[in-house]
Amino acid sequence: MTKGFSISVGKVPPHLLQPLLKGLRGLHRDEVLVGPQIGEDAAVVGWPAGAFLMATSDPIVGAVKGAGNLLVNVNANDIASKGGDPAYMLVVLILPATMTLDDATSLMKEVNEEAKKIGVAVIGGHTEFSDRYEHPIMVGTMLGMGYRVLRASSIRPGDVLLLTKHVGLEGMTILANDREDLLADLLSPYEIEEVKGWASMLSVLPEARLLRDLAAFMHDPTEGGVMGGISEIVSLTSLKVKLNTDTFPLHPITKKVSLALGFDPLYLISSGVLLAVLSPDKVEIAEERLRKAGIRCSVVGSFECEGLGAQDFMAKEELWRMLSL
Repeated sequence: MTKGFSISVGKVPPHLLQPLLKGLRGLHRDEVLVGPQIGEDAAVVGWPAGAFLMATSDPIVGAVKGAGNLLVNVNANDIASKGGDPAYMLVVLILPATMTLDDATSLMKEVNEEAKKIGVAVIGGHTEFSDRYEHPIMVGTMLGMGYRVLRASSIRPGDVLLLTKHVGLEGMTILANDREDLLADLLSPYEIEEVKGWASMLSVLPEARLLRDLAAFMHDPTEGGVMGGISEIVSLTSLKVKLNTDTFPLHPITKKVSLALGFDPLYLISSGVLLAVLSPDKVEIAEERLRKAGIRCSVVGSFECEGLGAQDFMAKEELWRMLSL
C-alpha cells in the first residue's frame, strides 16, 4: 500500500477534501463565478457574447506516471483541434481502496500544474475511493470557447494533410514512464530520459492556435495513432485520402523501439500530434508559421476522389499490446 492517509471506501470526507479544493484549481479565471466547493452542485461561468461553447470528455486508462498531465492535455487538445481555447475543466477521480489521499493529491497536483500552464481553471469534479477497481480511473471534461467552427464538411478535393511533430509521441512517453523495464535493453538511459521529456510536447495548443484561421479541419489523433486519426477524418467526409508514408515523421528512437518490439508506430497512440487539413494555397503560410515557432511539420497526404477510404485502415492500438508484454 502506498504510504499516506487511508480513508474508507466512498467519497472523500468534506473536511479532508476542502483543503485540496482551495489549492488545486488550475488557473484563476475571473469569469468563474462558482467553482469547486463542498455543497455546490455545479460550477457557474460567465460566458462572453458571440463565442461558441466547445466541450469534450476523455479518460486516462493506459498510463500511471504523469497521468494527471496527460488527462489535461488529451482533453485540451480536443478543444484546440476544434479551433478553440480550453478554459474550464472538471475531473473525476475514482481510486482503488489500496491507494491513499496522498495519491489523490499527487494526481491533482499534476492536473493543477498542467492546467495553469495552458490557462485552464479546474471548476469541479468528483473524488472517491472504491474497492471495485485495481487501478485509478481518471476522467476529464474540458470546456472551451472559440469564434470559428471547423467542420469536416469543409474539406475539398486537393486539400492537403499536414502532420506536426512525430508519430507515436504519446505512446512512447507512456512506455518510457510506465514500462522503462521494457526499454532498458533497447535504449540508453539518456535516450529513455529524452523520451520522458517528450511529455512537454503533448499539447497541440501552440500549433492549433497558429493554424486555426487557415485550416479547414483539425484533429488530435489518440487511440489508433496517426493512422487511426486519419481514418476518422476520412470517415467524416465523402472523400478518400492519398498518403505518402515516406514523409511521416518517425523519430529515430521510436523507429528503434518499434523494430525491436515489433509494433507499427503509425498505430501507436499519438496525442500531441496535430493533423491539419489545409487548402494547397495555405500550406506554405502554415509551414512558415510553424517553422518560426520551432514546430516540426510534414505534408503526409491529400484528400482526393480516389484513394484510401475509412474501411482501408486497420482498427488497432499498439500501446495495449506493449503494456502487456
